[in-house]
Amino acid sequence: MADLIKTADGKAGGTPATKAEPPAPPQRSVRVVVLALMIAMLLAMLDNLIVGTAMPTIVGDLGGLEHLSWVVTAYTLATAASTPIWGKLGDMYGRKGIFLTSIVIFLIGSVLSGMAQDMGQLIGFRAIQGLGAGGLMVGVMAIIGDLVPPRERGKYQGMMAGVMAIAMIGGPLVGGTITDHLGWRWSFYINLPLGAVALVMITAVLHLPKRERTKRNVDYLGAALLTIGITAIVLVTTWGGSEYDWNSAVIMELIAIGVAALAGFLFVETKAAEPIIPLHIFRNRNFTLMSVVGFMAGFVMFGAVLFLPLYQQSVQHASATNSGLLLLPMLLSMMVVSLIAGRVTTSTGKYKVFPVVGSILMVIGLFLLAQMDTGTSRFTSGLYMAVLGAGMGFLMQITMLVAQNSVELKDMGVASSSTTLFRTLGSSFGVAIMGALFTGKVQDEMAAHGGGAATAHSAQLDAASLAKLPVPVREAYEFAVSSGTHIAFLVGASVGLVAVVASLFVKEVPLRGAGPEAKPAPAVAEI
Repeated sequence: MADLIKTADGKAGGTPATKAEPPAPPQRSVRVVVLALMIAMLLAMLDNLIVGTAMPTIVGDLGGLEHLSWVVTAYTLATAASTPIWGKLGDMYGRKGIFLTSIVIFLIGSVLSGMAQDMGQLIGFRAIQGLGAGGLMVGVMAIIGDLVPPRERGKYQGMMAGVMAIAMIGGPLVGGTITDHLGWRWSFYINLPLGAVALVMITAVLHLPKRERTKRNVDYLGAALLTIGITAIVLVTTWGGSEYDWNSAVIMELIAIGVAALAGFLFVETKAAEPIIPLHIFRNRNFTLMSVVGFMAGFVMFGAVLFLPLYQQSVQHASATNSGLLLLPMLLSMMVVSLIAGRVTTSTGKYKVFPVVGSILMVIGLFLLAQMDTGTSRFTSGLYMAVLGAGMGFLMQITMLVAQNSVELKDMGVASSSTTLFRTLGSSFGVAIMGALFTGKVQDEMAAHGGGAATAHSAQLDAASLAKLPVPVREAYEFAVSSGTHIAFLVGASVGLVAVVASLFVKEVPLRGAGPEAKPAPAVAEI
C-alpha cells in the first residue's frame, strides 16, 4: 500500500499547518488498516470483561480470595501508568514498531496469565498484560490520527463505537462460555488468535508516512514520577472506602505521595529536552477542554456500566448470565449516534455542537436514571439508558478528534495518550466515588430496614443469595439498591454539568484534511 497521507507540521506552540493537505489515500486501503486496528482495540477491551466473568472459577482453582482485587488492580495500574509513555515512544521512534511491540507484550502477558499456578503469579502476569494494553489503545488512536485527516476521521467513529458495544455485550457471554466449556485458562489464551491476526495484518498493510525524528534521551525521571503519581491515584480510588477507610493513614500517605510525585513531574517536564507529556499542548484551549470532557465522560461511562447491571439484576430480577445484554439500549444508542455524528462531521467539518449536545444529553440521561425505583419497568429504564447512550455517542470519539486536531503531528502520540489517560483516570474516580456513595447508601438502608446487621455488610448480593432471603428482607434490599443507584447517578449528573460548561467554551477550529471546502486551518485557540 502506498504511503499514507502526510499532514503538514505547524509551528511550535500549537500553530497548525499552513500547507495544503496531500491527497487522501484510497479508502479501501484505509479500511483494511482500520480493520486491523479495531481487532487490536477489541483485544484490550474484551480482556477485562472476559476475565471478570471467569474470576469466581479462577479463585476456586488457585485460591487467594483475599488477593482477588489485585488481579484487576494490577492490570489497571499497568495500563494507566504506561499509557503516556507508549504515546511518547511512538512520537519519538515511530508508531508502527512501538504498536507492534505493545501487542507482543500483551500476548506474552496473556500466555503467562493462562499458565499461572497461583494468585501471586497471576497478579504479576496481569501487570505484564496491562503494560501491553496501555500501548494498544493509544496506538490505535494515534495511528488513526496519522492515517486519516481529522475531517475524514468521523467516517470511522461508528466502527469504534461498534467495537466497544461488541466488547461490552459479548465479553461476559464469551467469558462465561469459555470458562464453562474450555476452562478459565482459555479466557487468556483466546487473545492469541486475535492478536496473531492483528500482528499479521498490521505488519503487512500498515505503511505510515516517513518523518524526520530527532532521537533524544527518554525522559526517564519524568516517566518515573508520572508512574508513581498515577499509581498512587489509582490505588487511592481503588482502595479508598473498601480496603481502607478514606481517612486512614494508608490513603492519606498515598494521596501525599501522589501529589508530591505529580508536582515533581510538572517541574521536571518544564526542564526535560523530550518531555513525556509536553506541557505546551495544554496551552491550547480546545485540547485542555477536551481533556476535561473526556475525564467526565469516563467518570460517567464506567460508573453506569457498573451500576446498571447491578440494579437490573437486583431490582428487576434480570439474569446475571446475560448481563451484557442489559446494556444493549445504551450501547446501540451510543453506536448509532456516534456513526451519525461522525458522518455529519466529515460532510460539514463542524463539531462544536456535538460535545455540547452530548454533555447535555449525558446529564439528562443520568438524571432520568437517578429516578429509577423498585417499580421502574425494564422498558422505562431502557429508554433512560438510550438517552445516556446518545450523549456518550456524541462525546466518546469527538473528544479524541478535537484533541488530535489541536496539536501538531509530532505530538499526535502524546495527545492521544493524554486524552486516553484522562478518560482512564475519570473512570477510576467515577467507579470509586459513585461506588462509595452507592455502597454507603445500601448499607445504611439495610441497617435501618433490612432486619439486622447480617445483611448490612454487603452491598452486592448475588441472585442466588437474594432469592434465599425472607421476603421482607429481600424487598428492603431491592429498595436499598434503588436508593443507592439514585444517589450514585444523581452525583454523576452533577459532575456531568462540568462537561457541559467545558463544551460551551470549545472554539470551532476547522478540521485538517479533505473535505468539500478544505482549507488550511487558521491559528488555534490558545488559552
